Amino acid sequence: QVQVEESGGGSVQAGDSLRLSCTASRRTASNNAMGWFRQAPGREREFVAAISWNGGTTNYLDSVQDRFTISRDNARSTAYLQMNLLKPEDTAVYYCAISRRAVPSTTPNTYQYWGQGTQVTVSS
Repeated sequence: QVQVEESGGGSVQAGDSLRLSCTASRRTASNNAMGWFRQAPGREREFVAAISWNGGTTNYLDSVQDRFTISRDNARSTAYLQMNLLKPEDTAVYYCAISRRAVPSTTPNTYQYWGQGTQVTVSS
């Protein structure tokens, strides 16, 4: 199976930026989609962004689509989430997930491999 690990979280002020990284334990096949989700205390897990590993197809949560950018580096089995203009409502644990499917989706149950999460805290 695939082991997934996120990094890059931290505590920042509103308006600042962070870049999250997601690395797989082995080379991820180019036909595997990747997604980012987040979960705040007392809230359900929420879709943030997804990308097809072998193409430029991307999907974003409406509230982040003009501020966040998802990208990939297949040679390093790594995906990124560049987060700009962060807001307090972005505060959550962010999870990286990899799907056996090639097509990105917004639903958690289409992703089979999950990281442990990285905390993002945005202060006003």
